[in-house]
Amino acid sequence: MDIGGSGIKGAPVDLGRGELAGERFKVLTPHPSEPAAVVAGVRQVVGHFGWSGPVGVTFPGVVTDGVTRTAANMHPDWVDVDARALLSEALGVPVTVRNDADAAGLAEMRFGAGRGHDGTVIVLTFGTGIGSAVFHRGRLLPNTELGHLELHGHDAEKRAAARVKDDHGMSWPQWAARVEEYLAEVEKLFSPELLVLGGGVSRKAEKFLPLLRGVRAKIVPARLHNEAGIVGAAMEAAAEHAGAGTGTA
Repeated sequence: MDIGGSGIKGAPVDLGRGELAGERFKVLTPHPSEPAAVVAGVRQVVGHFGWSGPVGVTFPGVVTDGVTRTAANMHPDWVDVDARALLSEALGVPVTVRNDADAAGLAEMRFGAGRGHDGTVIVLTFGTGIGSAVFHRGRLLPNTELGHLELHGHDAEKRAAARVKDDHGMSWPQWAARVEEYLAEVEKLFSPELLVLGGGVSRKAEKFLPLLRGVRAKIVPARLHNEAGIVGAAMEAAAEHAGAGTGTA
C-alpha cells in the first residue's frame, strides 16, 4: 500500500522480480485525510485483492517504529499515531509502516536505478510533495525529509513538487528551473554521486531531465517510476514478517 496526498494505491508484489504481480488498484485520498477516513481507503484497496497476508504501507511523513511523527501533506491528526497498530487492527493482518520515500528508495536500490551503486545515492520522489531517501554504501539514512529544505523562505516542495507544476500550469522548462535550483541545494549539502528522480513525473523524464544542466551529480529517472513505493512497502513487510513469499503494498 502506498498512501499519498492524492491517492491510496496498492497491488500484490513479486518480490523475486521487484515488480507488481497484479494490476494496481487506487482510490482517492479522502479530504480531509483524517486517520479513520484514510484507513477506510486502505481497507478498500486491500479488500479489492482479497488479501490475507502481511501488508506493507507507506506514509508521507516521518515514521518511527510504526508511529507517524509528521504529516505535512496529510491531516494533522496523523501526528504521533501508532499507524501500525491502527492498520493492523483494521485489516486483521500484520502491517509494516514506512516513510514513503524510504520505501521507494529501497526498491530502487535493490531493483532499479540505484542498483550496484556503492557511493552516496539520493532518491527523490516528486508528487504532492518531495520525498527523499539517502543511501551511503547501500545503507539507508531513514526519514531525511529533504523536501522541507528551505528555498526562498519556504519548504522546497512548495516550489518544486510535481503538484506545483500542475497547480500553476507551469511549462516543463519553468518547472525544471525550480527543480534544478532544488537539486543544487541538495548537492551542496550532501555531494551525492547519483540522484534518482522518481514519482509519477519520472515517466516523462525526457521532458525535463535534459534541462537539468547545473548539477554535477549524475541524474537518472527511477526505473520503477511511481510503483517504487508499493514494491518497497512489500519488501519491508516481507522482511519484518519472515515467511511471506509475496507481499502487498
